[in-house]
Amino acid sequence: MHSTHLLLEEPIRMASILEPSKPNFFPAMTKIVGTLGPKSRTVEIISGCLKAGMSVARFDFSWGDTEFHQETLENLKVAIKSTKKLCAVMLDTVGPELQVVNKTEHPISLKAESRVTLTPDQDKEASSSLLPINFTGLPKAVKAGDTIFIGQYLFTGSETTSVWLEVTEVKGEDVVCLIKNSATLAGSLFTLHVSQIHIDLPTLTDKDKEVISTWGVRNNIDFLSLSYTRHAEDVRQAREFLSKLGDLSQTHIFAKIENVEGLTHFDEILQEADGIILSRGNLGIDLPPEKVFLFQKAAVYKCNMAGKPAVVTRVVDSMTDNLRPTRAEATDVANAVLDGSDAILLGAETLRGLYPVETISIVGKICAEAEKAYNQDLYFKKTVKYVGEPMTHLESIASSAVRAAIKVKASVIICFTSSGRAARLIAKYRPTMPVLSVVIPRLKTNQLRWTFSGAFEARQSLIVRGLFPILADPRHPS
Repeated sequence: MHSTHLLLEEPIRMASILEPSKPNFFPAMTKIVGTLGPKSRTVEIISGCLKAGMSVARFDFSWGDTEFHQETLENLKVAIKSTKKLCAVMLDTVGPELQVVNKTEHPISLKAESRVTLTPDQDKEASSSLLPINFTGLPKAVKAGDTIFIGQYLFTGSETTSVWLEVTEVKGEDVVCLIKNSATLAGSLFTLHVSQIHIDLPTLTDKDKEVISTWGVRNNIDFLSLSYTRHAEDVRQAREFLSKLGDLSQTHIFAKIENVEGLTHFDEILQEADGIILSRGNLGIDLPPEKVFLFQKAAVYKCNMAGKPAVVTRVVDSMTDNLRPTRAEATDVANAVLDGSDAILLGAETLRGLYPVETISIVGKICAEAEKAYNQDLYFKKTVKYVGEPMTHLESIASSAVRAAIKVKASVIICFTSSGRAARLIAKYRPTMPVLSVVIPRLKTNQLRWTFSGAFEARQSLIVRGLFPILADPRHPS
């Protein structure tokens, strides 16, 4: 192991903590997914995000139209060209998300112990006593005593911008609730979450399919974030849909686990998906607070052993409005890295936050420091034991390469690959040095024209911890 790497089990000199971090040619091994939006869509800001360490740009279609997102993506392409930084594109679906619609966009003040009615009639104006929602089946899904949570865009956990409701009565198509805390809801759209209740809506909605088959196809998206994945069948249906859309058959599907239903079927979902996103904002509503960290550690471990990327969300919420994270948030980022996460996903922090570039930079620095304390030796032994014997030839080569690289204190591992599978397998064993994935383009034809593959495979490495892709030049004689 490199001398710069410390084990948490070993004593750390306090003086060494005060020493400035040494600059490195490679950024943090842990990847950063940034959500692009109103505060992060200019070429200048996106260029800053790329330089700060963003390797995947997320486009969230729970708000904004395709024209808005297309303009942002065109700016991303310009930024990629000017910075010479590779960046993948992730499309995040809306899914069966319940929303409160506030067409006037006037702030809505809700007072504790007052009553508010949720109605499916979206033509009515939102007020402190009436909230129109986008779902007609709520009266059938809830009963008196159930808990409903409403928050801005992403749940912040702040009791001044989010409100807890308790269902008191179901009246025809309306649901009457008791307000449990005072709050002010500002904006045009709020997310509504019903704790531990099955919502009878498809995971891939008609709106999602339209966006994927138009915007997604046009832009050859690298990743599809499948919101509210609840069953393995959700992933299978999404893959079948993508298979009919030309090049999108190569798109990797990341199952977004957001509720208890997804948690219950996690093992089957992991088998079908290409990666997992732990949506801790929604999970934090469905699970008791003291159980959230247990699910995170168990889920990340399962992803690590399966060799599939694990992405953790909601780590530095306070940086939406502040230049520095809280102590708890900084520790939370480090713990996500020590748990084995491949990537950190930033949502509101970069979408509507005041400091998107600074947020990415600080999260990257925390990740880099945490990686120095990562116990690779223990992880390696656990992974080899989990895989068992006999290993497949590829698994044996990957694990042996990592072991040899660590023993000789190699600075980098270079892997030549055409599909990216071998490089991802090496990364599964978490080497302490970067893995350069040199993707060799392959010539293919659809009987009408010849094209080179490889760009997809290169960009899809950008969400895997420790992998740094390079697309080889197909014209090179070697």
